Amino acid sequence: MRLLLDTHIWLWLISDPAKIGKHALAELTAPQNEIWISPISTWEAWMLHAKGRIHLSGDPDAWLARATQSTRMAPLTHEIAMTATQLPMHADPADRFLAATAKVLDLTLVTAYEKLLGLGSIQSLANR
Repeated sequence: MRLLLDTHIWLWLISDPAKIGKHALAELTAPQNEIWISPISTWEAWMLHAKGRIHLSGDPDAWLARATQSTRMAPLTHEIAMTATQLPMHADPADRFLAATAKVLDLTLVTAYEKLLGLGSIQSLANR
């Protein structure tokens, strides 16, 4: 399975894996599954850090290298940007981009947010 991590899932996996549900953690650690991270999640994480809502330690480049090791980077394309504008969902831009990325690249979005589960043709995996 090709799994795109919602920002909070990615951050929990790095800093607080106890917040990841058993089923989701099994999928995230299964060697046959690919873990994908969007640059939107990098942006969102550093925005949360700048606002003081989370703490990311160390040099940003070193942190990012550690946080993305053994993952694949999801591209941010024009098609993803267009798809993000067409999704029938709430207005949060990061959520729109992540959902659009999952749709366009045929990835399964791993999230704890109910509002991102069951979005039509977008595959999702609940944090359970």
